Amino acid sequence: MTVSNPDVDAVLAYLRELQDRICTALEQADGQARFVHDRWQREEGGGGDTRVMKAGAVFEQAGVNFSHVFGASLPSSATVQRPELANAPWRAMGVSLVIHPLNPYVPTTHANVRFFSAQTASGPVWWFGGGFDLTPYYPFEEDVLHWHRTAHDACAPFGDDVYPRHKEWCDRYFFLKHRNETRGVGGLFFDDLNEWDFERCFAYLRSVGDHFLPAYLPIVARRKDTPYGERERQFQLYRRGRYVEFNLVYDRGTAFGLQSGGRTESILMSLPPLVRWEYNWQPEPGSPEARLYEEFLRPRDWLRELTG
Repeated sequence: MTVSNPDVDAVLAYLRELQDRICTALEQADGQARFVHDRWQREEGGGGDTRVMKAGAVFEQAGVNFSHVFGASLPSSATVQRPELANAPWRAMGVSLVIHPLNPYVPTTHANVRFFSAQTASGPVWWFGGGFDLTPYYPFEEDVLHWHRTAHDACAPFGDDVYPRHKEWCDRYFFLKHRNETRGVGGLFFDDLNEWDFERCFAYLRSVGDHFLPAYLPIVARRKDTPYGERERQFQLYRRGRYVEFNLVYDRGTAFGLQSGGRTESILMSLPPLVRWEYNWQPEPGSPEARLYEEFLRPRDWLRELTG
C-alpha cells in the first residue's frame, strides 16, 4: 500500500471544479431547468454541496453531489476488507452523479470520482476510486460504441491493460445477481487505486472525470428528440426499478454513506423520481424491449464486437 503524502488540496480543488463544469454543461444541454444548490454540514465532520435539477426539458432529474467528510473511526463497510484501518481517522471526498432523462431513448447514467485517506500508526494510506456506466432502456449500438471508445480513450495513456481491467470490473460490480443481468452496458469502475504514485493515480482520476461529458452528451443530443409513447415511458419506469434495486441492495457508496452518518437526502439522490414494479413482467418476444434483455444486459467486449 502506498504511503506517500497525498496533495489533498489539489484533489479538493479538482472535484469542486468538476462539479461546476458538469452542472453547467447539463444545464446547457437541458435548456430549461437549473440546479438547486443545497449545501450541508455533517455533525461528525465535513459536509458537501448537493445540486439537483428537476423537471427539465431533457432531464427529469439530475443530481450532482460534492462531499468532503471525515471522522475518527471508519464504518464497517470500509473496513470489512481492511481490518487494519479499524478505528483509524479518515477523510473521504468525491463527486457523484446520477442522471435520469425524461425521454426513454436517452440512457440513464452514473459517474463517480472519489478519494479516500486514513491515518494509521505506520503512516497515511490513500486510494482513488470511480468510473462511469450507462443504463439504456432502448439501446443503440452506435451509442454503446461511442461510450466505450471514450472510456478506452480515458484509460489509454495509463497502459493498455487499464481499460480491459476496469471495464471488466464495471461489468462485475454493476451486476444484479438476483436478476442475473447487468445494470446496463457498463463502462469503467475502479477502487482502491494506489498501484502508481500519487500524481499518476490522480491524473487517472482526472482523466476519467474529464471524459464523462464527452462520453454522455453526444448520446443525449442524438436521442433527446426521439418520439416516444406511453409504452416506452412505462418500460422506462419499470426498468428504473432495477436501478433502485442495485443501489439499495449492492452499492458500496450507498452503504458507506448511510453507515458513516452521511446526509440521507444526498446519498439517495441517485434514486429516480418515478419508478414502477410489475410482478413477473416479461417482454414480448421480438420486441425492442426483448432486444435489451437478449443483447445488452450481459458482459460483452463491445469494442471488439461492434468494430469487428
